[in-house]
Amino acid sequence: MIPTQKPQSTYLNQVGEAYKTRLRGLSTYGILLAFLVVCVVLSLVTPRFLTIPNLTIVVTQVSINALLAFGVTFVIITGGIDLSIGSMVAVTGVVAAMFAHPDTYPVGVPLLMGLLAGLLFGAFNGFVITRSKVHPFIITLGTMTMGRGLALILSKGRPISNLSDAFNFIGGGQVLGIPMPIIILVVMFILCSIALHKTVLGRYMYAVGGNEQAARASGINLSKVKMVVYTLCGGLAGLAGIVLTSRITTGQPNAGAGFELNAIAAAIIGGTSTSGGTGTMTGTLIGALLIGVISNGLDLLNVTSYYQQVVMGIIIIGAVVLDSWNQNKNNS
Repeated sequence: MIPTQKPQSTYLNQVGEAYKTRLRGLSTYGILLAFLVVCVVLSLVTPRFLTIPNLTIVVTQVSINALLAFGVTFVIITGGIDLSIGSMVAVTGVVAAMFAHPDTYPVGVPLLMGLLAGLLFGAFNGFVITRSKVHPFIITLGTMTMGRGLALILSKGRPISNLSDAFNFIGGGQVLGIPMPIIILVVMFILCSIALHKTVLGRYMYAVGGNEQAARASGINLSKVKMVVYTLCGGLAGLAGIVLTSRITTGQPNAGAGFELNAIAAAIIGGTSTSGGTGTMTGTLIGALLIGVISNGLDLLNVTSYYQQVVMGIIIIGAVVLDSWNQNKNNS
């Protein structure tokens, strides 16, 4: 009998999978190393960078982008995309501000209404995507425009000001010297990490993004998973909108413009694959911190905002190219 080559083939497959896993691990360590290198360089170039007040400002500013990036990480892992999260920030901020005037409602009401607006917006995205079978890029591009118009309609084209002190505390207050946005960031990072890595829903996300056909064959309801994922993304965008509105003490209908690009960039820089099935909340957080640190460093170096936009564009392109390179490397 002619001996079969199956054992050797199985061994080679196992070696290949181990190599791919090692590459993904190196990618996570690579972004952490890049973050540390940037911090060291900035601390040498400008002494003001490595100070407690400045680092506190950086993390506080990063908190909003990180919340958005957590939500979009869920979406990208399942193989989708959401371009409407910037508009969600505007809509949810305006909705929360409408109920946050002094001596009207308890602070829980604007919080609830803002979160509810984000959840409904995200659920609408998920519903249309799963029912129409149209690519999420097209659907969320449309809802991005729709959200901008909705924010202007609700606010009548004007900022909503005169917010209560209790509401403004969410984005501007401190607990034991720690700014509230940082506390919210840490809590949501822990919750999102648990949801992604320790729950059945998290395993379903990876399965759907890794191979939809195999996920469907194993009995996973793809539509339900995507509905939940886009709803979660909307809820996190709603929370980001509330924090931003509280920080600037005004419900701005034009808020959040371009936020979706920074959030997607943070996720991809952190190792979330645009093809789906790969990503971690830790990587996304490091990606958001890296973007925030670079932006802060450019500010300290008195680099104009025009050049900062060029740098941010280069970072986004580089992240996508690196992701494509990693995919080709893993598939080879």
